[in-house]
Amino acid sequence: MRLSTVLATAAATTTTAIVGSIASQDTNSRWYRKLRKPGFQPPAAAFPIVWTALYADIAVTSAVAIDEYTDADDYAGRRNYIAALATNLVLNASWSWVFFKWHRLMPATVVAALLAASTADLTRRTAEANPTAGAALAPYSAWTAFATLLTGRITQLNR
Repeated sequence: MRLSTVLATAAATTTTAIVGSIASQDTNSRWYRKLRKPGFQPPAAAFPIVWTALYADIAVTSAVAIDEYTDADDYAGRRNYIAALATNLVLNASWSWVFFKWHRLMPATVVAALLAASTADLTRRTAEANPTAGAALAPYSAWTAFATLLTGRITQLNR
């Protein structure tokens, strides 16, 4: 893994985290507190811990995959991977805006589902480039699938 590549992917994931956190700063808002939430929702303290680990995971595994495509002279694969990563990170940050800032539950569920599908695709692409990195990114797929379920259930409970 090249330092320049991991610095670029770390910058991208850090930007995503910042943009998403701007929208979700007020998780203690009256609107959010009034929402009915399912019993399987993790405690609030879990979210920053999980997301910090996942953003680090995304940065490192994506850098590994990009460098693998580069080393194989697969510039189309590299370009497609970077586009898939960018799409994923935009969806990632978007969810916070749709849910927390704009209070749009059904659209947030759709964004979460699109993010989960994008994450599964990114994990597949990562595994194609480097199976170990793909396995290391699998928790991100699991978390976004869980987030889709959680968002969907919150939407159902608050119709």
